[in-house]
Amino acid sequence: MGKKIKIKPTFLTSFIILALTYSVIELLIRTGIISDYFQTTLATICINIILALSLNLITGFTGQFSLGHAGFMAIGAYVCAIITLRAPTYTAFIIGMVAGAVAAAAAGAVVGLPTLRLKGDYLAIATLGMAEIIRIIFTNLKITNGAAGLQGIPQFINWSWLFALTLITYFVLRNFLNSSHGRACISVREDEVAAEAMGINTTKYKVIAFVIGTFFAGIAGAVYASYFYYLKPNIFNFSKSVDILVIVVLGGMGSLSGSVIGAAILAIISTYLQRFPEIRMIIYALILIVIMLLRPQGIMGSKELSLKLFSGITHKKFSTGKRKV
Repeated sequence: MGKKIKIKPTFLTSFIILALTYSVIELLIRTGIISDYFQTTLATICINIILALSLNLITGFTGQFSLGHAGFMAIGAYVCAIITLRAPTYTAFIIGMVAGAVAAAAAGAVVGLPTLRLKGDYLAIATLGMAEIIRIIFTNLKITNGAAGLQGIPQFINWSWLFALTLITYFVLRNFLNSSHGRACISVREDEVAAEAMGINTTKYKVIAFVIGTFFAGIAGAVYASYFYYLKPNIFNFSKSVDILVIVVLGGMGSLSGSVIGAAILAIISTYLQRFPEIRMIIYALILIVIMLLRPQGIMGSKELSLKLFSGITHKKFSTGKRKV
């Protein structure tokens, strides 16, 4: 008799919640209850989640302050767009998405090897400079149509793709962080000198985190290109990198579920502020200031959202309510 496979209740509950979430949104899209406008918001949320998760690995978990994430997103977007424009098929799209992610990761390795020996503000300036170099290169290349950008990119991304890629990104990064390599990255953030004293090659793990983060930034870029079917170099400017960083800080540095919550909140706020174009950015900035004043460590801090967290809060609530005899 073979051994019985035991399924943990938390895993089963998480699977049911995810399956219900996907099914309900898919049903609402098919019935037209979720309009094209809100589908665009949904796509923006998923793309921002992938970007925030990947940047959180670099900045939140490994402690490397990067301001060049938009540049690696641009590499994934343009590589995927160029390939799918040449051959508008699903196979070409998958090849383009993988090629874009690999190209972004390769660029991340090239940038990471010399620059990740820097720390703090110096690293931020170096990554920002690299992102601007990437943007300017795409602005001047003929194959990218220069500053005019690319139009008519075949749209292969739908809700199923968005949900699947977001889920894959989350679980791949979570499993990486729970591995010995992920723990080494976290040790670099906590105390780099102590990590080196314990025999951890800090530069190696910085580069590993940077390559994995830029790989998923490339995935996000490919998804963006395929869904919005239009690319322009100015989309991937400095403000885009700052937007991604704001999501990470808002959600909580060192919290994957915080990045998911932060991306959703900012996308919803930005969507509802579209009706106030004159003062939209003022209100947006004020909301961020208030949140940071009330919760400077971010919404989740360094904690992860889980069923155990809710059960712990419930248990604490009921235990504090008991009277002493």
